Amino acid sequence: MQLINPAYTDPARVAQLAADFQAGQPYKHLVLDNFLRDDVAARLYEQFPSVERLTKHWKGLNENKSEGSNFSDFDPVFSQVRTEIMSPEFAQWMAQVTGIQGVFVTDDNLGTGLHQGGDGSFLDIHVDFNIHHEKNVHRRLNMLIYLNRDWQDEYGGGMEMWNADMTRMEKIVMPHLNRCLIFETSDISYHGYSKITLPPGQTRKSFYTYFYTPITDKTLLNQYHDTIFKPKPGDSTLKKVGTNTKEALKNFVKGKLKKAGVKF
Repeated sequence: MQLINPAYTDPARVAQLAADFQAGQPYKHLVLDNFLRDDVAARLYEQFPSVERLTKHWKGLNENKSEGSNFSDFDPVFSQVRTEIMSPEFAQWMAQVTGIQGVFVTDDNLGTGLHQGGDGSFLDIHVDFNIHHEKNVHRRLNMLIYLNRDWQDEYGGGMEMWNADMTRMEKIVMPHLNRCLIFETSDISYHGYSKITLPPGQTRKSFYTYFYTPITDKTLLNQYHDTIFKPKPGDSTLKKVGTNTKEALKNFVKGKLKKAGVKF
């Protein structure tokens, strides 16, 4: 692996990372600073595409952000990082660090891409979809590489990690340049970020990767669910009702479509 900080590939360090991942709370995770080589992280930051060049823009009750996986439109450095992350060598490293064997990245927008949010962006607390709805593989890990130089705490935007019953935020990870967050995706890995306040010209940027494993137990397919947003304890009654109603309806409909084999 040529683009990753070599300090993270030393065998002794990998063993320590594996122990740290298993000990992570409120769910298994790692926070790795200076993850990429400095020159690679700097170029990703400097060449990060504008919001307008991303292809998807979400603005609703529970999220306000943009994303894109149209790598042919981006500076070549993004494809270089993508190629390394999708390599067998990186998959082996990820398996050693997390203990999850056989991980891989799908070659689509549900495998790798970019997230970006401007002033007022937010992503409410949620758990992620558990099965790729077209490829029928099991989503196991998220990896986010943050690309924000001179990020100030007063901007907000830290990744909030909540406990299993959504009563308490246990940890917050600020999105500083070249900080990598890896965490296990499950039905209790509640995460998201609160509304951010940014000066002109600043956005919240990250490079995302989702890792999967094959499904050997076909009964897991019957447990499919899409992203599930959850209200925070301090949210208004209106937002709590709106979020819970919307999510129940969305997952009911998508579950039926999935069982019927309808693409969505």
